[in-house]
Amino acid sequence: MPEPLKQLHKSHQRLARQLAHIGPVLKGSVVKRFMPCGKPNCRCQADPPQLHGPYWQWSTAVNGKTLTRRLAPEHVPLYLEWIDNRKRLEALLAKMYHLSQQATADQASKASKTASAR
Repeated sequence: MPEPLKQLHKSHQRLARQLAHIGPVLKGSVVKRFMPCGKPNCRCQADPPQLHGPYWQWSTAVNGKTLTRRLAPEHVPLYLEWIDNRKRLEALLAKMYHLSQQATADQASKASKTASAR
């Protein structure tokens, strides 16, 4: 194996080892919301309103539709960690894809040089 390809392979293996340490992954976002209840004499209807909350929500898209779930406050750190894991996973995969592209570009360049030298 040529030296540049060996280096790309080592980099790819290093990234692959990092993949093994990523825990559960989750798509979406977590938001903290304050909302009115709709009761006419409630403090949330006053001027200025004193909204109810905070309420934690997780939202994601499933088959083109938004899915939203209310979260218990103790679950929020877990969801945030899983969302962050997904971002790390996507970043690692992007780096691996870039290395693969680089390797194929290097091989194509060498093949064309070899063919033109004949």
